[in-house]
Amino acid sequence: MKNIRCVVLLGGCLMSAPLTAAQSVSGATRPVQIEAGKSAESQTQSLQYEAQEWGLSAEEYARFEALMKGRRGIQSPGLDPLTTLGIEARSDEERRRLAEKWVQQEFARAEKELAFQREVDAAWKRLYGQVLPVSLGTFGRMEQGTAQRRQALFVQAENCSACDARLATLLAGKQPFDIYVLGTKGDDNRLRAWARQKN
Repeated sequence: MKNIRCVVLLGGCLMSAPLTAAQSVSGATRPVQIEAGKSAESQTQSLQYEAQEWGLSAEEYARFEALMKGRRGIQSPGLDPLTTLGIEARSDEERRRLAEKWVQQEFARAEKELAFQREVDAAWKRLYGQVLPVSLGTFGRMEQGTAQRRQALFVQAENCSACDARLATLLAGKQPFDIYVLGTKGDDNRLRAWARQKN
């Protein structure tokens, strides 16, 4: 009798094991399906956001991503979507449309950067109007395959002996530097006259 009870208990345990496993499997698939749905939804939203950021449709942006996974991505890693799609355009009309969109976006970018630079220049004049603006920081520039350290020298076009002294010091050095001439009021002739005088 004892043996029969053991067999019945063992049989009951064995029969409930597949049921428990099936429950845990079906319970496990539900969260995975929900997570997969959320993941696909977030990928779609991400794709739409990226496409909108570049002024493209979701289909165009998906094509860009596909192109970058292939030969174009190897040949030109880091290429922006508009340039990539323009290079790989399927028609002259598509290439023209993408080129115009690229030019519009570059124009807007340059306008924002120039507006900020004008504000920086105005802030410099407000805060340090009597100080010669010389940037002792360096800019990483690639010249002949090596990064060069460059200084930026801001000089007044007329009547600035401190500017002339700093210019002479930098010219005597071996480091490359950039010169920004202020006070020309956008007149190229004034700029040329300054350059001839310093040469």
